Amino acid sequence: MSIIHYRDTRGLDLSLPTFTDVVIKGIAPGGGLYVPEILPRLDLDAILQLAALPYAGRAATIFRAFGVDLGHERLDELMPVAFGANFDDPRVAPVRCVAEGVYVLELWHGPTSAFKDMALQCLPVLFSEAVTERLEQGRDTPKGYLVLVATSGDTGKAALEGFADREHTRVAVFYPADGVSDIQRRQMVTQRGGNVAVFGVRGNFDDCQTAVKAAFNDPDFNAELGARFGLALSSANSINWGRLLPQIVYYASAYADMVAAGDLPPGQPLDVCVPTGNFGNILAGFYARRIGVPIGRLLCASNENNVLADFLCTSTYDVAERTFVTTPSPSMDILVSSNLERVLYELCGDPERVRRWMADLTTTGRFHVDSGCFGHLRDHFLGDYVSNDESLATIWRVFERTRYLMDPHTAVAWRVAERHRSSAPVLVVSTAHWAKFGGDVFRALSGLPYRAALPEPVAALSELALLDEVLRLAPEESIPRGLSGLAGLPERFTGVVDGGRDGVEGAVRAWLGSGRA
Repeated sequence: MSIIHYRDTRGLDLSLPTFTDVVIKGIAPGGGLYVPEILPRLDLDAILQLAALPYAGRAATIFRAFGVDLGHERLDELMPVAFGANFDDPRVAPVRCVAEGVYVLELWHGPTSAFKDMALQCLPVLFSEAVTERLEQGRDTPKGYLVLVATSGDTGKAALEGFADREHTRVAVFYPADGVSDIQRRQMVTQRGGNVAVFGVRGNFDDCQTAVKAAFNDPDFNAELGARFGLALSSANSINWGRLLPQIVYYASAYADMVAAGDLPPGQPLDVCVPTGNFGNILAGFYARRIGVPIGRLLCASNENNVLADFLCTSTYDVAERTFVTTPSPSMDILVSSNLERVLYELCGDPERVRRWMADLTTTGRFHVDSGCFGHLRDHFLGDYVSNDESLATIWRVFERTRYLMDPHTAVAWRVAERHRSSAPVLVVSTAHWAKFGGDVFRALSGLPYRAALPEPVAALSELALLDEVLRLAPEESIPRGLSGLAGLPERFTGVVDGGRDGVEGAVRAWLGSGRA
């Protein structure tokens, strides 16, 4: 496969950059997202042969098919760095049969116990390699890059872990100060590394995401970063194609493993149910199907912030009057789903329409897609949502029947998969270890609704201490090392800033100007 170039979903960048270019850029000028100009096509035999390879080899194979411009041998060297001893299971992304016809793809065996590791143990490796190549070639490159990250919980820690102390890179993470679990917060604010910073934001995740995007699109701020600090902006959010490509790998890997285990006859379609807020995870499943993985229906599972489920039913994306809801699945507490833009472009092929829809969303809080594009969406995706209490009840019910303990995000997907089961097997995508959300898992196993107060003396415990209470109810379970050791780590980052572009830019200026970066 020759090198594949990339288009801008809004049609403003006509330079057709390569993979390494888009990894470094993160986002296109004008706010568009990069998508491959063409997609490779893998035949069924090539997909099934992945089962004979270690996970790192599977990733290298998919990356080569996508024409990544790093050289075949170099990919073979880099992928074991991304997918090796940093995962607590040698299979990296194992598939578990939990009930008849229902399988779980566990994506939380990385260092932060969340599926974001599947991309963010890989992206920093690729990013550093791309920057190093540019420097060695004498290309026009700044002294370094500032990676700005907005997170609803898990992306922040995964990005910090992946980029910590890497050359040529600084990382600043912004999270909703009251919108993540205590364990998610502690994972971020205790992060070690001389090139990292973490800030709480007054507001919700959409406020964080909008402010970070505004900073990217602020020419004066970008110029100041270059002139004062020798830095250019990049992104580790799922708007970066370097996040999406590693996620395509685990769908191909899961299919190959299920056929090899005798759980699927070769070529039989496999339904996939994904808990998603920003649409990146399920979008990777869409791309996996486009390159040849026999995926049937893509079930888009939302929590009570069900803007995606509504859109997939009505063709209107509307957040203008929608109230943001806190839920036990905070990584999905998102109203503006950035990656939806990519699938709209793929299905309509018209950057002008995409640009108009995104402008409408920015100015009015809503957009409406035409019947042709909506018909294509419905051909690929089915949306549904699960209430807060129903997600906790699902955790208890599945644990009682199968002894499989899941987190609230996975429970959302499990319940949607139950409602929409067909004759095909279904793969439920599990995005986090249950211990990241111990308080709500304790509520689930105790039969308590989401808004219920915890009983005394449990209510006085920290979320970390609550994990021991969960283990009393589920003694066969264990807590990942990266979470159990959090209690002894000092909190390095305590700052909270105002939402909006000025809050983000001011925090970055103060951090870089302090000499601590």
